[in-house]
Amino acid sequence: QVHLVESGGGLVQPGGSLRLSCAASGTFFSFNVMGWYRQAPGKDRGLVADITNSGSITYADSAEGRFTISRDNAKTTVYLQMNNLKPEDTAVYYCHAANTYTNYWGQGTQVTVSS
Repeated sequence: QVHLVESGGGLVQPGGSLRLSCAASGTFFSFNVMGWYRQAPGKDRGLVADITNSGSITYADSAEGRFTISRDNAKTTVYLQMNNLKPEDTAVYYCHAANTYTNYWGQGTQVTVSS
């Protein structure tokens, strides 16, 4: 059984920063990709950023230039550094990991950007 455990969410003022972490535990085949999605109230869940096994990175347009995704050498932990946060970044952020056989999701961590 695989668990993705997220941490680092919270309340921050506009212009502030947060760093999300997601650590995988359990027994699993190595991931092909790890990343972050988010879902705001009344909206669909969408990609924020992901990083492949080879290090290829994709960012949503809204995250480009403000967010940075990275991964540890063991490729079981993924981070999302979020700078210059805006109220529209408010959402539940979900960690995602996938290998050849299945997709895994974390429980989600709330990020609220408000003054």
